[in-house]
Amino acid sequence: MTLDARQSQHTPELRAAARHLSRRRFLTVSGAAAALAFAVNLPAAGTAAAAELDPAQITEDPFTLGVASGDPLPGSVLLWTRLAPAPYQPDGGLPAERVTVHWELARDENFSRVVRRGSASAHPEFGHSVHVQVDDLDEDRVYYYRFKAGSWISRTGRTRTAPGRGAKASALTLGVVSCQRYDQGYYTAYKHLAEDDVDVVFHLGDYLYEYAVSGVAGARAYPAGTVPDVYDHEMTTLDDYRLKYALYKSDPDLLAAHAAHPFVVTWDDHETENNYAGAVSENNDPEFLIRRAAAYRAYWENQPLRRPQLPDGADLKLYRRLYWGRLAQFDVLDTRQYRSDQAYGDGWKIPGPDSEDPARTLTGDAQEEWLIDGWQRSHALWNVVPQQVTFSQRYNSTAVPSQVSMDSWDGYPASRERILAGAEESGVENLMVLTGDVHVHYGFDIKRDFADQTSKTLGTEIVTSSISSGGNGSEKPANWATFMAANPHLRFYNGLRGYATVTLGRDLARADFKTVPYVTTQGAPLTTAASFVTEVGEQGLKPA
Repeated sequence: MTLDARQSQHTPELRAAARHLSRRRFLTVSGAAAALAFAVNLPAAGTAAAAELDPAQITEDPFTLGVASGDPLPGSVLLWTRLAPAPYQPDGGLPAERVTVHWELARDENFSRVVRRGSASAHPEFGHSVHVQVDDLDEDRVYYYRFKAGSWISRTGRTRTAPGRGAKASALTLGVVSCQRYDQGYYTAYKHLAEDDVDVVFHLGDYLYEYAVSGVAGARAYPAGTVPDVYDHEMTTLDDYRLKYALYKSDPDLLAAHAAHPFVVTWDDHETENNYAGAVSENNDPEFLIRRAAAYRAYWENQPLRRPQLPDGADLKLYRRLYWGRLAQFDVLDTRQYRSDQAYGDGWKIPGPDSEDPARTLTGDAQEEWLIDGWQRSHALWNVVPQQVTFSQRYNSTAVPSQVSMDSWDGYPASRERILAGAEESGVENLMVLTGDVHVHYGFDIKRDFADQTSKTLGTEIVTSSISSGGNGSEKPANWATFMAANPHLRFYNGLRGYATVTLGRDLARADFKTVPYVTTQGAPLTTAASFVTEVGEQGLKPA
């Protein structure tokens, strides 16, 4: 079926609503938003309209997509699972009936010291996903959890609560990941991350890709027909996105990483469509907001997100703030939903009046104000900004002027300048930006004025490579020497796949860039390619 034919499955009323929203560039219009909500079968809060399934009818393991936890708060955890005994079917192998799911939370992995237990309904309207918020727990403590549906028990997950807001936490270790295109390689890096000693994992986008996956899963080179034909087209509908999450989440290494650590997630473009900008699709599809509503809906269903992130039609407020005592404040950004369209048709271009227009924004006005206001109120030692696209200036040649990426912050320099000015005026001294998207490891010093390398270093940017996107990669890509010469504030560049870890301490932060030599076959070892530190009160990356 062609992309146009798949999109035509939407009703005429919904197509009209989408055209109206696209023309006017509104993100929230009550009548149209209600129509878009209907398009993705959004049930009313607390609905119990569907009949309840007799658990004896669940004859196959419903926990094929594993378990996960997310957004640790002081004394509170968020637990997730999604029931899918037949994950490669649009309905997950369950009828349109709600299922009672029981859960347990314990101090030990043998569940001899259970501290909470309860039940939740897995509604068909939510893709039979479950989001359980457990409150009134001890702060700064590791817990173990599991689910039960019928006679089936899930694997055990490990999670933790954050320290209290006023606690003087001494250290925190983060895993930083992004970009895991299923058909471009195995998730070996996740196998290593599952065994790594980190407190929480930040996923910075491209959790999945909208593109078709062949029966051999591309570079994974499975036997022909291993991946069902249902994946052999681009995602556009809610069923498409739900199915694609099921395929990705069936990977054993991703399952292991989610079970081992709590995740804090934010999206980039491919969870919806390549390089979309706000309400504007890559190919100017007038029905794009219907597709976006479906993508956002599936994202919430398949991620360990709390109730405030429940989508409203074509919108989902993903930017949010988390704390780790007084050690760190995390301002998680969304640089897709509110951005201006890319200048000059996107791609790598010479900057000009269009890209430098002061009215252009990558975050939207409300999110920008929220970020800067949060810095002004921050009492944290480290102010960390997990987000999607490269923040620091990145020239692709030594020519003057040089081309820059119109999809990154370089394509929105006025937006970046407002953020830098806000950081400086707020007195934020230990700023760290965490980034994904580009499928390589970068380590940047964030200069107050990138055109003046003698200007103050306001912070550092840690860019993690992909888990699998782009295939095997190379330690020194063909443009390595050019990029290092053209960008004096670029301290490290490596093109292999992997992830980063960042340990925040009271005196310094340490970043370890970890790589695997290949992803197109399994079993690759993990290497720490480089390590850097940045000191409290004296920002800038130095070899560890």
